[in-house]
Amino acid sequence: MKKLIFSVLVACTLLAIESCSDNDNPAPAKTFVLVHGAWQAPYAWQFVKSQLEQKGQKVVVVELPGHGSDMTPPVTLTIDAYRDKVVTAINSITGNVVLVGHSLGGMVITATAEKIPDRIDKLVYIGAFLPANGQSLLALASTDSTSQLGTALVPSADQLTLGLKPDRVVPVFIADGSDAVKKLVVDNYRPEPAIPFTNPVSITPANFGRVNKYYIYTTQDQAVGLPLQKRMVAAAGIKNTVTLNSSHCPFLSIPDQVTNALLTMAN
Repeated sequence: MKKLIFSVLVACTLLAIESCSDNDNPAPAKTFVLVHGAWQAPYAWQFVKSQLEQKGQKVVVVELPGHGSDMTPPVTLTIDAYRDKVVTAINSITGNVVLVGHSLGGMVITATAEKIPDRIDKLVYIGAFLPANGQSLLALASTDSTSQLGTALVPSADQLTLGLKPDRVVPVFIADGSDAVKKLVVDNYRPEPAIPFTNPVSITPANFGRVNKYYIYTTQDQAVGLPLQKRMVAAAGIKNTVTLNSSHCPFLSIPDQVTNALLTMAN
C-alpha cells in the first residue's frame, strides 16, 4: 500500500513539474528588423533593441545608406537603395521577420514588403509614412497641416540634402524625452538625403496587399501629424492599431511601451 501511494505521489509530482515547465516556456523567439527614419540612425533603436533581446527576441537594426556612419553620397540615394539595404538584411536571416519602420522608414518597409512579401510575417509602422500606390513621402507630407517639420527645413545649396534649424530638432522630434535622450538626438543629427523624399513607391494587392499590417499612432507627433497618420491607416485598411501618447520618437521617450506593443503585435 505504501509503495502504491509513493508511486502515485511521484507520478503527480512529475506531471506538475511537466505542466509548469510547459507554461513557463516563452513563445518562440521572433526576429525583428528595425528601420529608422529620417535625420536618425540605428542609435534610435538602442533601448527597444536591448529590451526585446532581454525578452529572448532576435533583433536586426538596419542602417540606411547615407545615415549614421554610412557616407554614401546623397546624389546616389533613392527609396529603392534604402529598400535594397533592408532586403539584403532580411535575406541574411533564417525565417520570416517582423519588419518595423519609423517615419521615412514606413516608405522603406512598404517598398520592401512589395519586393519580398513572403519573408515578412508582420509589418509594423510607428508614426510612419504609409503610401498608397504611386505616392511619395513628399506627396504625403504636403497634405499634413499639423506637422511642424516643413517650417524647420533648411535645404542645402545643391538641393541634395535637407537640414533642420538647430532649435527645431528637439521640438519636432522628441519634445517628451529626457534631457539625456534629447541630447542623444541632437548629437546624432545629420542632414538628410533629399532625393528619396520625392521617389514614389509602387505597390500591388498581390504583394504588399497580402502582408499583415499594424500601426502604432503617436498622438503628440509634430513631424507626422496624427490626422495624417489616421488618413493613411484608413486608406491602407489597417485594423490593428495601438495608440501611444508620445512625440515622434516613442522608442526613445517611452521604449518600454514600444517594446510591449511590438511583442503583442508579433504574437
